[in-house]
Amino acid sequence: MWRDALLVAGKDLRIEARSKVAIGQVAPFAVMALFLFAFALGPDRGPMSEGAPGLFWVAVLFTTVLAIQRSVSVESADEARDGLRVSGLDPAGVFLGKTVSIAAQLLVLEAILVGGIVVLYGARVHSIGLVLGACALGTVGLAASGTLYGALSAGIRVRETLLPFLFLPLVAPILLSGTKVFQAAMAGGTPSQAAPWLRLLLAFDVIYVALGVIIYGPIQESS
Repeated sequence: MWRDALLVAGKDLRIEARSKVAIGQVAPFAVMALFLFAFALGPDRGPMSEGAPGLFWVAVLFTTVLAIQRSVSVESADEARDGLRVSGLDPAGVFLGKTVSIAAQLLVLEAILVGGIVVLYGARVHSIGLVLGACALGTVGLAASGTLYGALSAGIRVRETLLPFLFLPLVAPILLSGTKVFQAAMAGGTPSQAAPWLRLLLAFDVIYVALGVIIYGPIQESS
C-alpha cells in the first residue's frame, strides 16, 4: 500500500510540475481572492486584520476545490482512471497517494496565502507553531475528504458543479477550527488554548483518511 501510494503521489506531482497549473493558475487565483477580500473591506486594516484568519481559510477552500477538480480531470483524460483500475495498484495506496499529492500542493499554496495576509491585511502572527499545526492538520483533512468526494463525482457529467456542492459544506469543521486556531496564533495564545480545535482537526483527519482507505476501492470500481 505504501509503495503504491508513493508511486501515485510521484506521478501526480510530476504531472503538476510539468503542467505548472498549480503555480501558474491556482496560486494567482488564491492571491487574487485575498486581494478582492481586501478591496471589499476597504482601506482600514483593522477589519482586515480581524478577518484575516477566516478569509485565509475561505481562500484555501476555494483553491482546494480547484486542486481536486484538476486531479479528477487528469484521471478522466485518455481513460487514465481505467488504467488505474487494471494496474494492480492497491486502491488504498491510490487514495493515499492522491491525498499526499493534493496535500503537497495545498501546503505550497498556503505558504503563499500566509504571506498574502501578512502583506495585504497587516496580520501579525505571534505563534508560528499554531499556524503550522492548523495548516498541517487542516491540509490533511481537506486533501483526504477532497480525494474521496472527487472520486465520488468522477463519473458524473456535472461533476464541476456537483463537487463544490458536496465538498464545501462537509469541510465546515475545518473552516471553523482552522480559523479559531489562527485567531489564537494572532492573539499570542498558547497551544493549550487552541488544543480543542486542533483535536477537532485531528479527528476529522483520522475519520476521512480511514474512510478513504476502506471505501476508495469500491468507489473507484463504480465511478
